[in-house]
Amino acid sequence: MASYLLRRTAFLVVSLLLAMVVLFFLLRVLPGDPSNALLSVGATKEQIAAAQRQVGSDQPLFQQFVTWFGSLLTLDLGQSFISSLPVGPEIAARLSVTVPLTLLSFGLALVLALPIGFVAAWKADRWYGVALSAFSQLGIAVPVFWVGILLVDVFAITLGWFPSGGFPRDDWSDPTAALTSLALPVVTIAIVMSASISRYVRSATLDVIGSDYLRNARALGSGFARSMWRHGLRNGAVPVISVLGIELATTFLGAVVVESVFTLPGLGSMLLKAIEQHDYPNIQGILFVSTLLVLIVGFLADIAQRLVDPRLRRSISGNA
Repeated sequence: MASYLLRRTAFLVVSLLLAMVVLFFLLRVLPGDPSNALLSVGATKEQIAAAQRQVGSDQPLFQQFVTWFGSLLTLDLGQSFISSLPVGPEIAARLSVTVPLTLLSFGLALVLALPIGFVAAWKADRWYGVALSAFSQLGIAVPVFWVGILLVDVFAITLGWFPSGGFPRDDWSDPTAALTSLALPVVTIAIVMSASISRYVRSATLDVIGSDYLRNARALGSGFARSMWRHGLRNGAVPVISVLGIELATTFLGAVVVESVFTLPGLGSMLLKAIEQHDYPNIQGILFVSTLLVLIVGFLADIAQRLVDPRLRRSISGNA
């Protein structure tokens, strides 16, 4: 297992390095110069040259990459072209909104999806099993921003139970106010995510219910609940864990839509503003941090699969 962890960590580092290269050069092939963020309409040649020297775009492309990469090794994400503020602290401040939003949505989605998916498979021949499956299909088809707008209309505008958007200026110093601001965004994401996850839970549960080992356990006198708990849970959990890792990463990356609907000062709104202003350091920093977090989620999901399934651990030992 230790050798596998080393190989998997090395793969994560290599993937991150490749993502950094692609990220940097992909941004540089886009139309326009990074110095345009500092220039107004009708700028003179002298002003353009001065702006290019300020942002470093007058240097060869490879030298720009080496400079950026060297800064990353010291955990320096650079300074914003627009505000001249360090990118790292700004991203950290925005993560204090995006990360809780993602994790709370993910947790609520699991609370909804696991029982819905299990019952939809267990009672697939009953009307409520069919109804739960139909709910999953409907939830996948509905756009997340439409769910958000609907919740705002009902619970914020009509009933007045929750704020329609925004986040407390003092951040998490008042946890109750912060959680109240995140309530509708969390429910919005959780509804759509739970519909997707419940389909995978249903599929994995159906595979377990139809398996020979479960039928043999029940034939030997073990009840359905006991058989599922002792023999079916781990086998059904392996494919679901992989999907959960993907869903968590997708939720983090897709938070930009929900943050826009609810005007949350998270990483997504920061990215949209940086793109609008052509603020390359902010764009690069946000995409770098997002890529790193997604790779870490995939790494942890892969490790969790091998901890749950002994067969995968044996295959690792055999390969070693």
